Amino acid sequence: MLINKTVKDYVLQVASKEPTPGGGSVAALAGSLGAALTSMVGNLTIGRKIYEELDDETKKEVDANFEKLQKSIEELIKIVDEDTKAFDGVMEAFKMPKETEEEKAKRSAAIQEGYKKALEVPYRCAEECFNVLKLQKVFAHHGNVNAITDVGVGALLAATGLEGALLNVKINLLSIKDEKYRREMEEKVNTLLKEGTQLKEELMKIVYERLG
Repeated sequence: MLINKTVKDYVLQVASKEPTPGGGSVAALAGSLGAALTSMVGNLTIGRKIYEELDDETKKEVDANFEKLQKSIEELIKIVDEDTKAFDGVMEAFKMPKETEEEKAKRSAAIQEGYKKALEVPYRCAEECFNVLKLQKVFAHHGNVNAITDVGVGALLAATGLEGALLNVKINLLSIKDEKYRREMEEKVNTLLKEGTQLKEELMKIVYERLG
């Protein structure tokens, strides 16, 4: 599994002539690191003086978001490996026989289904990175100020994971002939990217304000 490699080995494999791991896997890793940095900020906040001075509702939000971040980290770690297999269905479909008209039709349908499956993993990655961005806001506002730059780096990484994953969705959409499906997915992609970018900008504004 890629996630079990050393950081150095993973980076070198990305740099190699092998097609995987590629941008989708790296996007998931970026998202997981963004979530992990925010979790670190949570660990440096919860139980400290800054945390004890918060009102009860804000404490609950900090605690809840901290727990959700752990789930996001786990999910994005899984996708680091899952993304490398996402395109397998397409490749298998291309190997199907195409001698008769029936075989050609079955092969074409399998290829189209493969492309749809291939974009499900990066889209899930993008959604998870978007969740991380939402979870980061309370830490941007109330996290330990000594770790505020870690919130900023975390936000940048989560946003990179989101946009990087959506690039993989978009390239698969180019091969899908189902116009209704393609339009619906394009709308989802555009909305997620727009809202994610807005969240990142809001987070970075808070970070720079707290930096003084």
